[in-house]
Amino acid sequence: MSQSCSVRVRFRQPPADLRRYFTTFYLVETTVPGGCLAQDWLHPEWANLRFHQGACPEASSISGSAVSGSTFAATGPSAHAVRFRIGTTRMWGIGLLPLGWARYVGVPAQSMADAVVDGHAHPAFTAFAPLAATLFRDEPDEDAELARIAAYFQTFPPRPVPDEARIQAIHAALVDPELDGIAGLVRRTGVSQRTLERLCARHFGFSPKLLLRRQRFMRSLSQYVLDPSLRWIGAIDGQYHDQAQFVRDFHQFMGMTPSHYASIDKPILSAIMHERARFAGAAVQALDGPGGGAG
Repeated sequence: MSQSCSVRVRFRQPPADLRRYFTTFYLVETTVPGGCLAQDWLHPEWANLRFHQGACPEASSISGSAVSGSTFAATGPSAHAVRFRIGTTRMWGIGLLPLGWARYVGVPAQSMADAVVDGHAHPAFTAFAPLAATLFRDEPDEDAELARIAAYFQTFPPRPVPDEARIQAIHAALVDPELDGIAGLVRRTGVSQRTLERLCARHFGFSPKLLLRRQRFMRSLSQYVLDPSLRWIGAIDGQYHDQAQFVRDFHQFMGMTPSHYASIDKPILSAIMHERARFAGAAVQALDGPGGGAG
């Protein structure tokens, strides 16, 4: 195992006609010397498709699912950390917003919550396997690869997305740091709490209560990673009642204590989060609004 690695990250906006479905498209090039592996942790996020040229990841969620050796690793919407190990590789990532999940995947998001799977084999993701087979050529070409990704999704036949307006309204409300709990979410979206529960499970993967907890946690985590000088006490979101509540959330979402997280190397995710904040205005995709990352 080696944490000595170099990481190069570029974020790219999807074309305008795809932007409401995706967070960003992003290319991560990781070089790990000596045939070793670097280890890092994915934080809770929306669903992702990740295509690899080179070393394939070993990844496992603290919820129990895992994948190893696949050039196409897919994750459903998550509320738990995913530990991964990776060697020298080029990886294109595609972040699916909740509306993008409804448009391109279609199965209930709750059924794939916290899933880490081989995209070639899992029926929820096999529609994207042809992209895995055609994305890369012998010589790296970032612009051509980006064009292939966009063209692939543009070939899907146009169709309306059921509940599109309500999905967008829920998403817009969730990313508002001033939102005052479930009652405020009901008021903002204009749906009953029962309907809200159903829509969140189907399109977002989790209950409204858990989604709100995840949002305040990710606001805190991203603040800390971008500026560790704040220390945890300065990074904790204002929606927390006290530090003990934040520590309990940290255990649930990341499977470790805040102090443990602060002490470990995060060679890949730290680079990704800093570049993402520069490019999109938000260090993590969970903080993107329904229009995706703002380039």
